[in-house]
Amino acid sequence: MGDVTAVVFVIDNDPSMRAALEDLVGSVALGLQPFASPQEFLASRRPDAPGCLVLDVRLPGMSGLTFQKQLARVGVDLPVIFITGHGDIRTSVRAMKAGAIDFLTKPVDGEALLAAIERARGEDAEKRELQDERASITANLAKLTPREREVLTHVIAGRLNKQIASDLGTVEKTIKVHRGRMMSKMGVHSVAELVRIAERAGVAPHNKQ
Repeated sequence: MGDVTAVVFVIDNDPSMRAALEDLVGSVALGLQPFASPQEFLASRRPDAPGCLVLDVRLPGMSGLTFQKQLARVGVDLPVIFITGHGDIRTSVRAMKAGAIDFLTKPVDGEALLAAIERARGEDAEKRELQDERASITANLAKLTPREREVLTHVIAGRLNKQIASDLGTVEKTIKVHRGRMMSKMGVHSVAELVRIAERAGVAPHNKQ
């Protein structure tokens, strides 16, 4: 994962901790944006870059766990790594159940934190790739005519051209034309590819009664 544009966002009200994390993250050529509070983080203009959020459990005005829930409500979908000087098993279990990548206690082991950041970056990159793919599929689906969309649902159901023609009350030659245009617009060359991307987009196959 050598993308140097990745950013590690840090929220910790301890200036010395923020400085230490900036040095650590900088040592592996990653960007870092430090914040003293959740409010400062939310009010900032942040780059739309792959990365993660390193979050202190005890934050000014609220707990890190509360802020973790708030992030989802405001549409911030970054992998979270918790650090704390007051960790306990119950808190760490709650954090992990809520989707945290890791829960590390202070003084934080540098190698453990960098390993957690690498896992978080990998997860974020995969998620972004999937989101981009879904957006591309949705855009391609929008190019289809209603009849091409109908043919698509029959094709992913495993129906042959002559069966689709019978189902739709037309001739096989017409279905071949619609099918070819549909496959071209969807950017696929095989039924297997079409089935895979249809599943990603939540398109259900035609269910012949």
